[in-house]
Amino acid sequence: MTAQELKEIGELIDAAIITTQELIEEYKEETKPIAPDCAIGRVSRMDAINNRSVVEAALLVQENKMRGLLHVQSTLDEDDFGLCNRCKTQIPIQRILLVPQHKFCVRCAS
Repeated sequence: MTAQELKEIGELIDAAIITTQELIEEYKEETKPIAPDCAIGRVSRMDAINNRSVVEAALLVQENKMRGLLHVQSTLDEDDFGLCNRCKTQIPIQRILLVPQHKFCVRCAS
């Protein structure tokens, strides 16, 4: 990989980190406890609790993605950056950005 490609990848990773951090903050805000004295009906409260559990799951996914992105960012300078751990071919940057915690190309992951 050339220095220019690594620079572009670094910029893409930086942008993905910012976007992911914004989502994490938004999800944390949405998962705050629902006050029992809040003037909503019983059905609405159950719906709000259900929605909160869905957002909590999304928050967990984004936090895992953030850890992966930070790890990828720290390994940009390594010689084997972006190489599949099994077949040693280059993993497409789109895959690295989408699921940075994966260390295998699509073919080897299946």
